[in-house]
Amino acid sequence: MPMPFHIHVTVNKADQHHDVEPRLLLVHYLRDVCGLTGTHVGCETSLCGACTVLVDGKAVKSCTMFAVQADGSSVTTIEGLATNGQLHAVQQGFWECHGLQCGFCTPGMIMTSVALLARNAAPSREQIAEGLRGNLCRCTGYSHIIDAVNHAAKAVARG
Repeated sequence: MPMPFHIHVTVNKADQHHDVEPRLLLVHYLRDVCGLTGTHVGCETSLCGACTVLVDGKAVKSCTMFAVQADGSSVTTIEGLATNGQLHAVQQGFWECHGLQCGFCTPGMIMTSVALLARNAAPSREQIAEGLRGNLCRCTGYSHIIDAVNHAAKAVARG
């Protein structure tokens, strides 16, 4: 049996200290150890993007990273986006533009979109589509998702 490794991760601005097995994936750490089930387990092969979180501000598919690799990092999950009961602009955009149907891919789509807008505050529809390329949705046809990200970008620009 592998020896546990002590990690310290800041998750949604809260310090987390746990002993974990070296082979524990970040997605399972977040869900099973931290109790944050908004990060979804989809394909576990990095194809779908449902498990996307922000690690030090960068979008990462958490099924491709071990929890021990996040030691010393800051991780933001879908649960950590809203502030004081106010949805993040991207969450609000998904709500207002009907950017979800079943909702399974939504946390990953939103987290990827947050990272995209941090890099490019005013992306074109094509840039949004390209930025979301690693996230799969089986329900929406993507048009409303792109609308939602575009809406969020405009809302942030308005202040």
